[in-house]
Amino acid sequence: MINVTKTYLPPLEEYVKYLEKLWASGTVTNNGVLVQELEAKLAEYLDVPFIQYISNGTMAIQIALRALDIHGEVITTPFSYVATTNAILWEYCEPIFVDIDPKTFCINPAKIEASITERTRAILAVHVYGYPCDVKAIDGIAKKYNLKVIYDAAHAFGCKLNGSSLLNYGDLSTLSFHATKLFHTVEGGAIVAHTPQMADTLIKIKSFGHLGDEYYTLGLNGKNSELHAAMGLCVLPNVAGIAQRRRAICEVYDNELRGLGIVFFKISQDYEYNYAYYPVVFQNETQLLSVKQTLNSNQINPRRYFYPSLNTLPFLRTRQLCPISEDVSSRVLCLPLYESLEKQDVLRISALIKKVLRMS
Repeated sequence: MINVTKTYLPPLEEYVKYLEKLWASGTVTNNGVLVQELEAKLAEYLDVPFIQYISNGTMAIQIALRALDIHGEVITTPFSYVATTNAILWEYCEPIFVDIDPKTFCINPAKIEASITERTRAILAVHVYGYPCDVKAIDGIAKKYNLKVIYDAAHAFGCKLNGSSLLNYGDLSTLSFHATKLFHTVEGGAIVAHTPQMADTLIKIKSFGHLGDEYYTLGLNGKNSELHAAMGLCVLPNVAGIAQRRRAICEVYDNELRGLGIVFFKISQDYEYNYAYYPVVFQNETQLLSVKQTLNSNQINPRRYFYPSLNTLPFLRTRQLCPISEDVSSRVLCLPLYESLEKQDVLRISALIKKVLRMS
């Protein structure tokens, strides 16, 4: 079976070396030396001032909302994974969906102002598939209306805009280090902050609100373990090579699928992409379903990232129309992409897609 992704696992002996240190120290959690080492190396690698390692990417968004004292309405995108919306709802905020840009598939800044009310407190935007939001426009709107900005950068590990880290925009950026991601710690996530005061707030919130015997704020358990940090320390030195191999796979897809009426995402020259996903948009949902069925019958499992459009979730109290997101989500499919995917498999996947599209 070829799945949409496959977890990169470093050489076992490298991970075992870290485990031996843990067994010798007896410390496996509560901000141990490996967590601290991983945070320091991530801050250097990502070129960010402060980063807090969190138990997962969803919890990272929840903590970010709490750290910025967000309540009321949060403007967000309907085109993302459900965790983005769930985190808003879990923190008893109300998601206000703003439709997406038809070219970037990120939230459309031109439509944000019309959705701002006296109850609006923040914008939670997503760098979808690792492609950047219009950060300058969003930040300009936020300043005009005194709103906080959180960027869900779960897909944007290592991405740079005009030579600078994409994570340095907004008030906070959150990351996911789930096993399916370019960089992973099996389970995990992080929050990027820009001031020592905010970094200190994040530390306290993720640690039940206290440090030692001193209690400061309402908190929860957002910490991560030494075992997870050990995996991250093994994976991090290989990220550049992993991204390079994924780029080569994407180039094969590009060459093979050109001229079939499929819409591809375009990477601008001022953006350094990480090749986290390979999304393609078909002409209609019928075409997508035919391709998916054919691939599935050949033991190939692409995924409908992101479907359905989040404004249509059944547990929302109200329905907000986002026609572009609803349309795109019905036609987009992420093809298999991981560093060990063989070229012959990419060619086979492409050949099956071409066969379906030429018959439709």
